[in-house]
Amino acid sequence: MNTHPGHRARILAATTATAGLLLVAGCTSTDDGGSGSKTAAGGVEVVKAGKLTTCTHLPYPPFQSEIEGKVQGFDVALIDLVAKDLGVQQDILDTPFENFKTGAFLNSGECDLAAAGMTITEERKKNVDFSDPYFNATQAVLVDKKSGISSFAGLKGKKLGAQAQTTGEDYAKSKGLDPVSFESSDAVLNGLRTGQVQAVVIDYPVVQGWLKDKANADAFEVVDNLDTGEQYGFTVKKGNTKLRAAINKAIGDAKADGTYKKLYEQWIGPYDESAASPAAS
Repeated sequence: MNTHPGHRARILAATTATAGLLLVAGCTSTDDGGSGSKTAAGGVEVVKAGKLTTCTHLPYPPFQSEIEGKVQGFDVALIDLVAKDLGVQQDILDTPFENFKTGAFLNSGECDLAAAGMTITEERKKNVDFSDPYFNATQAVLVDKKSGISSFAGLKGKKLGAQAQTTGEDYAKSKGLDPVSFESSDAVLNGLRTGQVQAVVIDYPVVQGWLKDKANADAFEVVDNLDTGEQYGFTVKKGNTKLRAAINKAIGDAKADGTYKKLYEQWIGPYDESAASPAAS
């Protein structure tokens, strides 16, 4: 996951009208919320009555980004399934990326969970509990079709680009390559389009998004998919076993009934089982 400049935290897609209706429908409307109103289906405690509050960091398409004033994407769609199981509605809060490493917003009770295209790491596990992995984040090698490059091995001596501070850039450097560093994924694509570089190493779902555009698909092609062992997971506050179990159940059910495949094709692109569907850990 790339870091982006922090935004002023803002709650999206929440309407006062809906909140009012939910309060009326809730078990209680006392100031402290009461135990009744903040317990969702299956005994899962939530920080706000009738809501599953998700912390994210925008934008990170195709996982979450604001489209027509509403936050949408692959992560959003998967967490909607969790909310549905719990009988509540998902509410999304945009927060600085630093918070994801510490779990601060989970510990302070601002959010129930975090969904932000987050790689599962041992370091992060010290502060938060991860769900089962829901996505294998492979790195794609995208090349200009006129470059003659046919694999990762063929990048030596060629002009290669990567996004700054990403695992794709780290991987290329670890293999002795010296990629041109671009600030954003948009800049990476522009570098390829203008001939500054002949190839790029970047997250596979980002590339799949680019290739939905015919002009890009005509000019560029994926010649290699690198398994760097990264997997994405959702996080909950340490010890929140009930919510973690509910997330894992929703992911498992979606994979079993075809919903996962449908959402993957909608948001990411052609469904590649090995890239899309890691085994539960």
